[in-house]
Amino acid sequence: MRCATTADVQAGVRASRNHGVPMSVRGGGHDFWGRAFRPNGLVLDLTDMREVQVDATHRHATVGGGALSSDVVSAAERAGLTAVTGTAGSVGMVGLTLGGGYGPLLGRFGLAADNLLGAEVVLADGSRVNTDAEHHPDLFWALRGGGGNFGVVTSARIRLHPVPTVVSGTILYPIAQSAGILADLGEILQDSPDELTVDVGFLPGPDGKPTVYLAPTWSGDLKAGNAENGPVRALARLGTPVLAEVGPVDRSATLAATDAMFPPGRMGAIRTRTVLSVSSAIATVLERAAQEFTSPFSAIVWHQFHGAATRPPLGSTAFGRREPHLMVELISMWESGGSNSHVGRGDGGSPHLRWLEELHAALEPFSSPGGYVNFLGPETPDQVANSYGPNTQRLLAVKSAVDPDAVFAATPLPIDTADAGSAPV
Repeated sequence: MRCATTADVQAGVRASRNHGVPMSVRGGGHDFWGRAFRPNGLVLDLTDMREVQVDATHRHATVGGGALSSDVVSAAERAGLTAVTGTAGSVGMVGLTLGGGYGPLLGRFGLAADNLLGAEVVLADGSRVNTDAEHHPDLFWALRGGGGNFGVVTSARIRLHPVPTVVSGTILYPIAQSAGILADLGEILQDSPDELTVDVGFLPGPDGKPTVYLAPTWSGDLKAGNAENGPVRALARLGTPVLAEVGPVDRSATLAATDAMFPPGRMGAIRTRTVLSVSSAIATVLERAAQEFTSPFSAIVWHQFHGAATRPPLGSTAFGRREPHLMVELISMWESGGSNSHVGRGDGGSPHLRWLEELHAALEPFSSPGGYVNFLGPETPDQVANSYGPNTQRLLAVKSAVDPDAVFAATPLPIDTADAGSAPV
């Protein structure tokens, strides 16, 4: 069902309930498990609801439920502003935000969820509510990190920031230099300022051989960030890079560059782990896995969680982790060859999935419980159970209050056998 208005969404929700038809919601549609499409169910397709209205005076944007991150950043740039997003422009802005939203501005401005100011939500009974810190505060709390499990967010109001241009780029080192690079980098990131957030990992290089990948983003003063002796260019002097392209760039261009690395149409699966740092033991596991990439399209990337994102109290939002850490993203991607296998689960016997599952298992002894909910699916129930930490009971109470029949299940929630209680919304 193509929805163009909130009234359309309300009609779809009521039709689903009245006829006993399972329902799912498609926003950006950027999910490795394909949960936007429920078999034999009704899909509420919000992709026509992509309008972005920017209030430059108050530095916020009202974003349609189907808007992509690239839509929001492009609209904000025209007003000299930007939004806190992830690394890819093709990701739905609302879905990213509801699950937390790691990204390159995290150190200075926090998670995408920390920048949510309010939302219009269609609940499981078809009613519409507007929620923010003063109206339905428990629902607003749950939307910031609890995933898309509480209703259909038809629009969201998000905070904008006057940083349309950053110093960013890509630095690649030969994998033979990885031990020294990662050791030096660990010390640098431990003391990095809020303005510097660095994604790190392993990627196949231009010649197909695995490389150490650094993607720094400096969101402070451009002159300082781009200086030869500044914090970004220093990362290109940790060894002898095979590629070092950094400089001032519009944020819309950085999103487009990531999208180009992961075009639609390929098969893929994803797993995630959370570690406090990349120790030598973890680095050995990751380097070995990179040497065994089964596809030139796969990647291992870890995202730095520091600075502003660590400062809100743990219970201030539903997001379950606030201490400094690294969120490790394990991506297996390959050409489908015309296969119609499910993108999230793929062919269970494929070498690509075996590589992924073996790496995921190898990291378990070094990892904290839980994981990033936007990257968790049905294959990892043990991680789901620990993803919200001490926020779990309150989150389940809100779920029970607004959606007692579990109509919405966009991202996984822990199964709780105890009485979750009730909560106002």
